[in-house]
Amino acid sequence: MTDWQERARQEMDQKVKPPGSLGRLEALAIDLAAYLGTLEPRVERGRILIFAADHGISREGVSAYPREVTAQMVKAFSSGGAAITVLARTLGLEVEVIDVGVDADLPEMPGVVSAKVRHGSRSFLEEPALTPEELAAALEAGRAAVERADAAGADTVALGEMGIGNTTAAAALLSALTGAPPEETVGRGTGVDDERLAHKRAVVEKALRFHGEAALEDPRRALAAVGGLEIAALAGAALEAARRRKIVLVDGFISTVGALAAVRLDPAVRPALVFCHRSAEAGHDRALAALGAKPLLDLGMRLGEATGSALAFPIVKAAAAILREMATFAQAGVSDH
Repeated sequence: MTDWQERARQEMDQKVKPPGSLGRLEALAIDLAAYLGTLEPRVERGRILIFAADHGISREGVSAYPREVTAQMVKAFSSGGAAITVLARTLGLEVEVIDVGVDADLPEMPGVVSAKVRHGSRSFLEEPALTPEELAAALEAGRAAVERADAAGADTVALGEMGIGNTTAAAALLSALTGAPPEETVGRGTGVDDERLAHKRAVVEKALRFHGEAALEDPRRALAAVGGLEIAALAGAALEAARRRKIVLVDGFISTVGALAAVRLDPAVRPALVFCHRSAEAGHDRALAALGAKPLLDLGMRLGEATGSALAFPIVKAAAAILREMATFAQAGVSDH
């Protein structure tokens, strides 16, 4: 336990309540205080960052939806009709969508930033998904998005994504980073049937054999080999947010794999991360275990888009307020046990 954790724990134990009666809210508040280095943590303004990109592996029949859906969903984000934009309006959160690799020439749209590296990644069954230069550009797109959020006054960033085929890429990357077999990392994604699920697992297994262990041992090389542009951007955003002492709300399966890649690149990222919900997607538990993480919510969701991050934001905000504003026994004139 760090000095700040101990100080925050002692402060929390003096609050006017039975010790531990606020459950995980207390632990979350202590973690926030330790990370931010203050007994008065503030979580006031959050920005949702949704990174969108297509995947060459989607041409292998691993998804129930065509890749055109990625561009269509970016338009839905911009118009405010998607699940995440409804939640963001309800919860008072800002949304920025970053086109880092959508396989379409999108027009200018409100709330959408063009940072396109290329029109989708390559099929990692045949070659690395990204060149080293493309990986660097995707990481930079994530970093730049956090820089914009910081300039706008956000103290918290919530990570989300959109990309047909990205559960396959995330599963392959998770297997590469942890050594877990595809049977543990590959799930139904957009809702594939049993036959296509078996095919999806076979595709990931074949890709891992094609690239070989040597190419997958290093997290940067693994990201380039079997990752995706939006997954790399998620990692870049987590790296930059931690550098700037921003709180990072991590969404479901794909965002967690992006966060895992960031932690493998720089372990100092880990204290910045708050894991928001347990996805119903197979492989998420394996990714959470690799990070020693226990998510705040378990609502059976598997949509992505930062929907879990958005729903967790009020809980994180409340945890900070409890430590900052709740009276101690002495302040309230209440007898301590």
